Amino acid sequence: MNRIKTDICIIGGGSGGLSIAAGAVQMGAKVVLLEGHKMGGDCLNYGCVPSKALIASAKQAHAMAHGAKYGVAEVEPTVDYAATKDHVHDVIETIAPVDSVERFEGLGVHVIQEFGKFISKTEVQAGDTIVEARRFVVATGSGPFVPPIPGIDDVTYYTNENIFDLREKPKHLLIIGGGPIGMEMAQAHRRLGCNVTVIEGAKAFGKDDPEMAAIVLENLTAEGINIVEDAQAEKISGKGDTITVHTPKGDFTGSHLLMAVGRKVNTDKLDLDTGGVAHDRSGLKVGADLRSVTNKKVYAAGDVAGGLQFTHVAGYHAGVLIRSMLFSLPSKQRTDHIPWATYTDPELAQVGLTEAQAKKKHGPALEVVRFEFHHNDRLIAERKTKGLIKVMAVKGRPVGASIAGHMAGELIGMWAMAIANKMKMSAIANTVLPYPTVSEVNKRAAGAYFSPRLFENPTVKRIVGLVQRWLP
Repeated sequence: MNRIKTDICIIGGGSGGLSIAAGAVQMGAKVVLLEGHKMGGDCLNYGCVPSKALIASAKQAHAMAHGAKYGVAEVEPTVDYAATKDHVHDVIETIAPVDSVERFEGLGVHVIQEFGKFISKTEVQAGDTIVEARRFVVATGSGPFVPPIPGIDDVTYYTNENIFDLREKPKHLLIIGGGPIGMEMAQAHRRLGCNVTVIEGAKAFGKDDPEMAAIVLENLTAEGINIVEDAQAEKISGKGDTITVHTPKGDFTGSHLLMAVGRKVNTDKLDLDTGGVAHDRSGLKVGADLRSVTNKKVYAAGDVAGGLQFTHVAGYHAGVLIRSMLFSLPSKQRTDHIPWATYTDPELAQVGLTEAQAKKKHGPALEVVRFEFHHNDRLIAERKTKGLIKVMAVKGRPVGASIAGHMAGELIGMWAMAIANKMKMSAIANTVLPYPTVSEVNKRAAGAYFSPRLFENPTVKRIVGLVQRWLP
């Protein structure tokens, strides 16, 4: 066995692990990175990047068939499904060098392309190498969860880990799961010419504000996607080239099946018990400092930290841990300022508390302001007027924002910044934006907070009257 001593040993080469490795090594720490599969993790290879690339292909096909309202002749697009997958993999290959072994070794990181597992509280083994480190970071991410539905093992099914390798266009894609992954893939495949049925055991977009989700679902249904809610999959059967999902609301038959019901953390290979690292089904048990509650040498970043499962959260965790591990400064994670977005058309985005959560927490102190997209001039020009923004404010500060509409994923950033930096609504209202832009939606929402205070206030009217009457 080879033996290595290092400052930091990172297990997992996804978003969180790579961010920590790059930051730590460039600031003078000795870093060993263990990755037994693909550098870049789920996001680059199976998640964010390929899904957005496929959505881009679908958006182009949809635009070709819906140009009349812009004065452009509509044509029925000829979709080469295999070529869309070539586009997807080209995008992955374009980004991959940034996450490559070569780049990180060039930075000074010792990369070992093996899975790591704990063999003691202070050592991890990867292949024929034992790594002893002052600190360990577990950043192994998560993978698709496939529930043990009777019959699932008797049919061919896809997950986000292999759907992007499928080159034969599904005639009728069945999707079990109405969350972000399922709904993004549903719309993309519908726009690429597939029939699509989404089967959801509870409510589609169940973690989002129901009013905002309804705006998106209306559009998805109008595009021809069959969305069946409150339909728990009880059994799956296959016959010839067809697959049938049996539910209390009926049987649904298609040619291909995508499982998109959720995620499970990747901890099976780690032997965390040997490392003295407490854990459960949601990940490592850590404090707000992301440090293991049972082994102070071990930290977690990303999905295995047991919280929100987003690539940008893993990147955020990297900053929290670098501050703590490299500079020995107090550093704890927050979650109130973490945004998320679903890249359907229209998009759906959230940061902070939803309206229901804010009402429960703040009661009568809460104010909810709304602005509808059809009042925005740029959106009128682009005929993208279906949408709504709701901002939850308490004592003049935003505590949450929900957006459904064109570019919601971009618009949510301003509210994430405001909440992260404890800014007031006036900071948004005072911002001068170029005209006409979609971002004026945010400013108008902030303006809606102040309108009643200015335009429906008797004291304001009395002061204005006095000024106009007595001052030259």
